Amino acid sequence: MTLFAVRYTYDDRTDVRDAVRPEHRAWLAGLADEGGLLGSGPFADDAEPGALLVFRAEDEPGLRGLLADDPFAREGLVAATEVRTWQLVLGPWADQV
Repeated sequence: MTLFAVRYTYDDRTDVRDAVRPEHRAWLAGLADEGGLLGSGPFADDAEPGALLVFRAEDEPGLRGLLADDPFAREGLVAATEVRTWQLVLGPWADQV
């Protein structure tokens, strides 16, 4: 398995994002329960709305297919998605890879 750091940049429709958030978080919780999502959360500063997600997946095309199922993506709330392979060296996730 490969680790991926995913950066979402959201569009400006905060009201729609707020309405879809419960479904989005339920979808993420299911992925975490299955072991594919290691961590997820919004950026805390106000520089640009978005989030960082860390996934364990077989390959990037498979991960991108999975991300297309995100309720935020389905509703067009994700303006940009950056997917990067991540090499974890230290930390509590290191022994889960």
